[in-house]
Amino acid sequence: MRDRRSVDDLTIEELEHILHVRKHQARQQRLQRFASAGRRRADLPSPEDAPLEELAESPEQQTDETVKPVSDNGKSWRERSLRDKLLLAVELIAVLGLVGLMILTAQTLQRINQEAAAAQASNLANLPTPTATPLIGPVVLPGGHTSPLDPGGSKPNYDEVPAHLRPIIEQQLNPVWIPTPAPSSAHRIRIPVIRVDAPVVQGDGDAQLMQGVGQHIGTANPGQPGNVVLTAHNDIHGEIFRDLELLKEGDEIILETLTQTFIYQVVLQDIVEPTDVKYLESTNEAITTLISCYPYWKDTHRIVIIAGLVEP
Repeated sequence: MRDRRSVDDLTIEELEHILHVRKHQARQQRLQRFASAGRRRADLPSPEDAPLEELAESPEQQTDETVKPVSDNGKSWRERSLRDKLLLAVELIAVLGLVGLMILTAQTLQRINQEAAAAQASNLANLPTPTATPLIGPVVLPGGHTSPLDPGGSKPNYDEVPAHLRPIIEQQLNPVWIPTPAPSSAHRIRIPVIRVDAPVVQGDGDAQLMQGVGQHIGTANPGQPGNVVLTAHNDIHGEIFRDLELLKEGDEIILETLTQTFIYQVVLQDIVEPTDVKYLESTNEAITTLISCYPYWKDTHRIVIIAGLVEP
């Protein structure tokens, strides 16, 4: 029979019992929901069988104890385990591929190094035996060429050179290496008396003398102690030095660099054989030596003009 007493008529013990029963019912309903959702272990007693004292003090604690890591049938765990196995297999394949690539690279480098070592050893074996090269200075004055009246026209005159020395002085007659002009190098020559005003280039081979007056490689720069040797043709390539024979003692020869101008005065004129190379030698005094073929259209000799630096 239902108790129809009001709350005010109940004792404290009866109120506590009612409250405990309702809490117990609420927990049973919550456990049933967990079970139906698969969040409660199957080995636990059902909510109807669980005595009141065995229930958790709080729904959160009971919830933590009854949540299962996987579903009852175990399919999610097996699927996740297969996925892990596949990932592990992929990682192993990647590691094996990297190891294989490293081995292949090492083998390739070893092969390349072996081929290079073999090629270098072959080159060393084929190097010619060093032989002493005779040191030889100039054997002919620069600027020599055949007469423009010859059947073959004007060309470098190798006949002036002894036959056994011709291969050695090829660099002198047709220089391969030409130094780069420096600011202190001669860049211009002016000889007012014979109306010469021409550029100065480095080297006195035929290709250089087509461009202007050539400075013999290795000779001094204007204004410095030493011999500035300058060469030009008298009957070809502009005939720049055609009138050197008209120069007299005291005439001025002006050499210009990019920064300074130096004045020389003629002290000597000489007609010599092409092999009289003493005029190419260096000196302690600052001089300039002008050289050209002589006479006009015959070119069998050289005309040499020596001029000394005028002190400032």
